[in-house]
Amino acid sequence: MTVTNFLNLQIGIAVLALVLLRHVYRKISRISSGVENVPGPKSPSWFKGNFEQVFNPSAWGFHEFLAQKYGSTVRLHSPFGGTGLYTCDPEAMHTILIKEQDVFEEIDRFVKSNVVVFGHGLLGTLGHRHRKQRKMLNPVFSAAHLRAMVPPFFDIAHKLQSALEGQLQKRPKGQKVDILLWMARTALELIGQAGLGFSFDPLTDEESTHPYSTITKELLPTMTRLSFWFVNVLPLVSEIGSPGFRRFMVNLLPWKDVHQMRDIVDYMYDIATGIYEKKKQAFERGDEAVTQQIGGGNDLISILMKENMNAADEDRLDEIEVISQMNTFIFAAMDTTSSAMARVLHLLSKHPQAQHRLRNELIEAKLQNGGQDLSYDELLSLPYLDAVCRETLRLYSPASTVTRIARQDAVIPLSKPLTGLDGTEMNEIAVPKGTTIVVSILNSNRNPDLWGKDADEWKPERWLSPLPTTLTDARIPGVYSHLMTFIGGGRSCIGFKFSQLEMKVVISVLVESFKFSPSDSDAEVFWQMNGVTVPVVGKDQHPQLPLVISPVI
Repeated sequence: MTVTNFLNLQIGIAVLALVLLRHVYRKISRISSGVENVPGPKSPSWFKGNFEQVFNPSAWGFHEFLAQKYGSTVRLHSPFGGTGLYTCDPEAMHTILIKEQDVFEEIDRFVKSNVVVFGHGLLGTLGHRHRKQRKMLNPVFSAAHLRAMVPPFFDIAHKLQSALEGQLQKRPKGQKVDILLWMARTALELIGQAGLGFSFDPLTDEESTHPYSTITKELLPTMTRLSFWFVNVLPLVSEIGSPGFRRFMVNLLPWKDVHQMRDIVDYMYDIATGIYEKKKQAFERGDEAVTQQIGGGNDLISILMKENMNAADEDRLDEIEVISQMNTFIFAAMDTTSSAMARVLHLLSKHPQAQHRLRNELIEAKLQNGGQDLSYDELLSLPYLDAVCRETLRLYSPASTVTRIARQDAVIPLSKPLTGLDGTEMNEIAVPKGTTIVVSILNSNRNPDLWGKDADEWKPERWLSPLPTTLTDARIPGVYSHLMTFIGGGRSCIGFKFSQLEMKVVISVLVESFKFSPSDSDAEVFWQMNGVTVPVVGKDQHPQLPLVISPVI
């Protein structure tokens, strides 16, 4: 062998060794930085993974366990042997929801299930179609339109006040009422008039309740009972055969919850379609017919329809999309807002000092305004009302999680490193395509590293002083006040300011007029962790929240 050949052989062996070492290094790096190296709980079932531990009406304890045991980022087991992540790390959430939101999209199964329930609205679309809808809807939620909604909001709140006063005539010293039902009725009428230009409920007495509020109140509890099948099985069969064939198969199933879901969805669609057809006919008759409708044509859907008629062809929404937005608006405004308002009143009933302080602020503001209802700016400037609303939405967000899926291989950076199963420090996590990520709104809003040791306590006063620098420096990616309640990014809650305004108007009128106290069954009240939290009492799984109301003397 010549010297040249020997040198070439040595070089070849060295190159081969480097390639092998590089391959081994990459494999070790992938393991040490990958999702499989992240600590997490064991899987109780290959079939369901940790799914039912995370998503069930009584899951509060498991979410608390994840935060206390594993910190801000945890590995979970997905159904059918898959692997996922659970996180409330600020930088991870920013990457998932904002920086790389096109990589981390809604899960197809979630979107398809929303299409079945609500249609092709904001909750049932992805990508360009979702952005197109959002672009069309953004002007609808402008500050100018919200200002115009304050007077009708107060009119509806005063109707509620009169109805509750009628209840008190039966027992002047105090009357137990299902405040959740009244909040649902009020939220429905608010979105009905301001959102759809349609009146659902005169809010006069219990007998005048519109069926919509009682029928759809069962939607989320039913969806939660069906959640595993709804998310993991329904999308696989939702496009088999014709719609008529699928309806035939649903009718054949001896499954009460499935039939209840079918009936609720049918009812919602029929109501939305009927309202849309009437509005369409009014537009065809001209501007005068539109202005004669409830709200004078200034409701959200009328504005949307006007924008839609003037839009370019490529931006225009079809009729199904508009009807789907109506279903989405009603659901989002009624369920989430009614839950939040009921929670505020429940908390005030258990914190009489906070209730007294809020009432004094409201009475003083109204006196300074000559006894008239407050304007948009005056309402938003009340510090303690704002603090009560913010603190309630922090500690008790109506929705506890949001889920995304990696559409391609990606890397998620962490603001707080974790120790991997192999003992290495992980500053980022490599996630393969198809990885499911659960973003914990609940644990982000209660993170003691950011909010302090009293993060689990309801303290409105925390908002009247500068917030901790640990929180402000963390740069939580939510659209609202360092909270993840309304999430962030391109799929954040488009109507969060609308919801805030509803809450403040209704709470201001009720707290000024009535004293709220816990009922004798308050110890049995349990807030279920459904898609939107709802209260139940004892073994009765029907959503309700009894509170005692009495006049302010």
